[in-house]
Amino acid sequence: MNKKVAFYTLGCKLNFSETSTIARSFKSEGFDRVDFSEKADIYVINTCSVTENADKRFKTIVKQAHKANENAFVIAIGCYAQLKPYELADVNGVDLVLGATEKFNVTSYLNDLLSHPERSKGVGEVHSCEIEEADFYVGSYSIGDRTRAFLKVQDGCDYKCTYCTIPLARGISRSDTMDNVLKNAREISTQNIKEIVLTGVNIGDYGKGEFGNKKHEHTFLDLVTELDKVEGIERLRISSIEPNLLKNETIDLVSKSRAFVPHFHIPLQSGSNEILKKMKRRYLRELYVDRVSKIKEVMPHACIGVDVIVGFPGETDQHFLETYNFLNELNISYLHVFTYSERDNTEAIEMNGVVPHNVRSKRSKMLRGLSVKKRRAFYESQVGSIRTVLFESENKEGFIHGFTENYVKVKTPWNPELVNTLHTVELTKIDKDGLVRFEFLEVISADEDSKKALKNAVS
Repeated sequence: MNKKVAFYTLGCKLNFSETSTIARSFKSEGFDRVDFSEKADIYVINTCSVTENADKRFKTIVKQAHKANENAFVIAIGCYAQLKPYELADVNGVDLVLGATEKFNVTSYLNDLLSHPERSKGVGEVHSCEIEEADFYVGSYSIGDRTRAFLKVQDGCDYKCTYCTIPLARGISRSDTMDNVLKNAREISTQNIKEIVLTGVNIGDYGKGEFGNKKHEHTFLDLVTELDKVEGIERLRISSIEPNLLKNETIDLVSKSRAFVPHFHIPLQSGSNEILKKMKRRYLRELYVDRVSKIKEVMPHACIGVDVIVGFPGETDQHFLETYNFLNELNISYLHVFTYSERDNTEAIEMNGVVPHNVRSKRSKMLRGLSVKKRRAFYESQVGSIRTVLFESENKEGFIHGFTENYVKVKTPWNPELVNTLHTVELTKIDKDGLVRFEFLEVISADEDSKKALKNAVS
């Protein structure tokens, strides 16, 4: 029987794309992939270190693996594994820790470890490069895990934001070649996947570091222009992109695009220019207003998500109110709220003006409430409109959910024939749980058998 391997991914879309690629390398070595809750011979945990909570979850996940199989090998990869490899190796039950470059050769390290029984099981073995050595690029994409695919186009970051450890965990900004991104997109298009989400650490920086150097062979605009031409992909979605790197030309392209959808996620982090400067962000709030205004000018129905951090050192009540009022007045659709957490080897950890944890928590709660209000207002603005919905694969309490092109979350009674199909719908009302109900107008994308069943189901 083939050995079994299971994966657990913490953190961002980029991690999910890399987990999927690493899983395919195990499959090529003869492993069978199983769910993380099942008994496996190998458990691979792809870690995140953006927040303190992600660090803490690691030990719980290791225990979960050993509960399923106390004799299993546990491997840690990802950002936390690069930043604090020996800390992870000391966790009871961890056998192997691999850094930023080593993780893509995980099967080789595993086979080497398994072929030397004299090495003590349960004593974490570390293989981790100096982050300066992470100067090459490994392309990745996710397939089979979700309705949509995450396509990695860029890795690393050259920005020096004072709160962030990502440059220390992933190295310099570097990009995939245009040809390889397009090849991966075409491979995804053959798998009956309707939507691709572009992902990376700083995707607006695409083109830098291509072929291992700093020469800009292509720009992000070049990339999205060519991806829009790939046949077989119904939807393309840009994930998080820095406001200073989101150019008018890109916004205009999305507004006229065949496949790119009107949804942007743009990190803000603070609505106070003073705090933005302390964070060493590369823009001020005025530029952010300009980006939102440009999007809404050419795509009034566009969805705009915002990242914001509360409790950064030196953030006074007045600074926070600046942020709250700025966001309240801005024509955006929802917030992702992060509570600042101290990270080793960052400038911010040395700064004065530490905000008490209870104050951070209160501010976070206020902004999460504002996010609910903003999302509700955006959904209300979309009621009565004609949209296209792509349905997800989960049965949640008797309902199936989906997302419109502009990221309105909808629901309807569970029907397995709807999974991974696209439909034209009219949004009709907001349900008591805040999601949107609709009426079917047309089946857009499904195989012929499914189309027949769906027409019967919705007529």
